[in-house]
Amino acid sequence: MDVGSTLALSAPIALGLAALGSGIGLGIAVAAAMEAIGRQPEASGKIMTNMIIGAALIEALTIYALIVFFISLGRMG
Repeated sequence: MDVGSTLALSAPIALGLAALGSGIGLGIAVAAAMEAIGRQPEASGKIMTNMIIGAALIEALTIYALIVFFISLGRMG
């Protein structure tokens, strides 16, 4: 098996794992934020702001994985 076919097989798997990890992380973050809002409704503004910032950072990591995937895909062909 040469390097090109190994990269062609492993790149989509790595991107899928990155997306799966991002989805799990976002689910945990949103669940924790909703639980915190349920306990302290008066602090919902601060909680939502922090959750949105955290969700943006989680999504940024997934977008970086997608960019690396497209760069490696371009180098294959």
